[in-house]
Amino acid sequence: MFAIIKTGGKQYKVKKDDILTLEKLPQKEGAEIAFDQVLLISNGQNLELGKPYLKGVKVGAKILKQGKAEKINVMKFKNKVRYRRKRGHRQLISQVKILSIGK
Repeated sequence: MFAIIKTGGKQYKVKKDDILTLEKLPQKEGAEIAFDQVLLISNGQNLELGKPYLKGVKVGAKILKQGKAEKINVMKFKNKVRYRRKRGHRQLISQVKILSIGK
């Protein structure tokens, strides 16, 4: 059984016991949450598709860790004019374990 959920402006395919890295969620570590923006759910034989979301279907999860992702460097460079800019960015993330999929 799997589902497709939407969170943080992105879509994720999830199964029970999956561990995902998502954009930071406002809840604290150890908190149990429910994703209610479920776009699709399938058990292998039946497929339910929402328009845009399925009503009454939730995906239960637990926040394992809050933190920051790897640093990325952003370089800007213009040739022949001595223009160089280097910036770094670390995205805030939440690591989540999927506990249940269903109604």
